[in-house]
Amino acid sequence: MCGIAGIFYPATPKPVDPARITAMADAQAHRGPDGSGVWTAPGIGLGHRRLSIIDVAGSPQPMASRDGALTVTYNGEIYNFAELRTELQALGAVFATKGDTEVLLHGWAAWGPAMLDRLNGMFAFALHDARRQCLFLARDRLGVKPLHYVELSDGGLAFASELKGLLAHPLLRRTPDIRAVEDYMAFGYVPDDACLVAGVKKLPAGHSMLIERGKPVPAPGRWWDVDFSRRATGSVKALEEELVARLRDAVTSRMVADVPLGAFLSGGVDSSAVVAFMAEASKRAVKTCTIGFEEAGLDERAYATEIAKRFATEHRERVVAADDFSLIDTLVTAFDEPFADASALATYRVCELARENVTVALSGDGADEAFAGYRRYKFQAAEERVRGLLPASIRSGVFGTLGRCYPKADWAPRPLRAKTTLLALAEDGAEAYARSVGVTTPALRAMLFTTEARHALGGYRAEDRYVRSMRDAPARDALDRAQYADFQHWLPGDILTKADRTSMAVSLEAREPLLDYRLVEFAATLPVSMRLRRGQGKWLMKKAMERYLPRDILYRPKMGFVTPISAWFRGPLADEAAGLARSRLLAETGWFDPHAIERLAADHRAGRAEHGRTLWQLIMLERSMARLFG
Repeated sequence: MCGIAGIFYPATPKPVDPARITAMADAQAHRGPDGSGVWTAPGIGLGHRRLSIIDVAGSPQPMASRDGALTVTYNGEIYNFAELRTELQALGAVFATKGDTEVLLHGWAAWGPAMLDRLNGMFAFALHDARRQCLFLARDRLGVKPLHYVELSDGGLAFASELKGLLAHPLLRRTPDIRAVEDYMAFGYVPDDACLVAGVKKLPAGHSMLIERGKPVPAPGRWWDVDFSRRATGSVKALEEELVARLRDAVTSRMVADVPLGAFLSGGVDSSAVVAFMAEASKRAVKTCTIGFEEAGLDERAYATEIAKRFATEHRERVVAADDFSLIDTLVTAFDEPFADASALATYRVCELARENVTVALSGDGADEAFAGYRRYKFQAAEERVRGLLPASIRSGVFGTLGRCYPKADWAPRPLRAKTTLLALAEDGAEAYARSVGVTTPALRAMLFTTEARHALGGYRAEDRYVRSMRDAPARDALDRAQYADFQHWLPGDILTKADRTSMAVSLEAREPLLDYRLVEFAATLPVSMRLRRGQGKWLMKKAMERYLPRDILYRPKMGFVTPISAWFRGPLADEAAGLARSRLLAETGWFDPHAIERLAADHRAGRAEHGRTLWQLIMLERSMARLFG
C-alpha cells in the first residue's frame, strides 16, 4: 500500500517545484516507508511513498511508460493484474516489471478510461498522459482507498491520498466548513462528499476525473454503482453454492503477496469465514490475531481461539484495557478530520498487533453492508411494514403524538426505546433511517449550536444526503434502499476510512475480500428473504458457511469492537467532558453554546441522560480543530 500526491496545472503548464511534491508525499510517509519517488514535467508533478507488497525489488513509482508519454502514481492492489497482463501482452504490450502498477500504463494505452471496468482491486491513482495533455484521477468502486484534491489560488489542482498531504502545500487555505461540522456532529465522521477544510474535496467511490489542459476542471463522473434493482433466480441451494464459490475466489485472489500475510480474527462470522477460506488455500498455517478486553461482555477472545484451533492458525492475542484512551492524539493525527467511531481505538490496536508479524492482513469488513448484517436493517424492515399498513397522515398524527409524549430512555436497548420507535414510525422511511444511522440527533445539534451557527447553516441538514440516496436508489425494497445508502455514505465515510487510516498509520496493508465488487453485485441481487429472514441478517451467508463454521459462531449475537466511552465520561474522562464548555478553541469558532455543553456533560455524568457518544464527538472535534487550524 502507498501514499500518492501531485499537482497539475490545467490552464497553462507552469513549472512544478519537486520539493513541494516531496513535502506532500513525505507528509504521508507512514503509508509508504519502503521508498519514495518524485517526477516532474512542465505543468505536472507526481509523488509517491511506497509500502512494498508485490515485486518488492522492482516497480518503483512514479512509473513511466517506455516512451515516456505516460506516468502514473498509484495506491492500491489490482488483484487480477496477472490476467490483465496476459491480455495486454496478447495485444503487443511489453512489460519491464513484475508488479501490478505497469498494468495501469499499458491498460490506459490500450483501453483509455474504459480500463477501469476491467480492474478488480482497491485503488486510487493519478495517470498523466503527455500526448493528450491530461491527468486522469480514479478511485476504486467501493472507496477502499482515499483520494483528496483541491483547486489552488495559482490555478493548480493538488491531490493526495490523505488530507495531510494537501496541508503540506503552502497555498492551501485552512478555513473550516461549518457544513462539514454539521455532518460530523450528525454521523460521527465527515462523509466523503464533505471536508472540514473548506474547498477540499474527496473523489467519491466509483468515480473518476479526466482533467484536460485548456479546459475547466470537471466534476467527477461515476463509473460504477451497486444495483439493487435486479433479482437473482434459482434455488436456495444453487445460490448458496454460487456464494461459496464467490467467497472463495474473493479471499484467494487477495492472498497474493511477496511479504508476510495474515488476517484479523474476531471470532465473528465475517472474519471467521475469511480465515476458513485462507486456511483452505494456504500451504502454511495462517497468521491470525485478535484484540481482547478486560470486560467479559466485550471480550471475543474465546470465539477467536475456537476458530484459530479449528483451522490450526498461528494465533496471537492481546488484551486492551478499557481505559485505553491514551490513543486520542494518535488517532487525531491519523485521521486528520475528526472521527468519532470509538471502535477506531481497538482497530488501531489490532493493526498494531498484526504489523508485528505481517505486512498484509485480510479483514472481514463489508459483509454487514453487503448481506444486511446490521441490526438497524431489521428494525428498518419491520418499521416499513408498519408504515405500509397506514396512510402517512394517520401515522404522523398517531405515532407522532405518542412519540412526543413518551418518556425518553436512551439507556435502554433499542427494542425498549418506544419513543425512538414511535417517532420513526411517524416519519417517512428514508427520514427515519437517516436518523437511525446518526449519533447526535437534529434536536440535540440544534441545542448545541449557537444562533450564529444555525444561521450560517442556512437550513442545511446532514441527513438529507441519506434521504436523497434512498429515494433515488436503484432498488425495489426498503432494505435495498437502506443498504444502498450505506454503500454511498457509511461504508466509505466510516468503515473504510477507519480501516485505511488505522492500518496505514502502522504501515500495514488491510485487504477486504468481502468487498470484492463481484461478490457485492451478487449480494445486491439476492431476494430480501435471503439477506434478512426472521430477524436474522446475512441469512444466506450464514447458511452457506454452516459447512465450515460451528453454529455458536454463526448464530451468536453480534458484538463488534465496543469501546466503553460512556463509562469513561462518568469516570476518568469526566473532567475532560466538563472542560469542553470552557474550551477556548470551541468558543472561538462561535459554533457551540458553552452552557449547552456544560449541561450535556453534567447530565451525562449524573446519569440523567446518555450523551457519551456526543461528548466523544466534541473532544475529537476539538483536538482535530487544534491540529488543522491552530
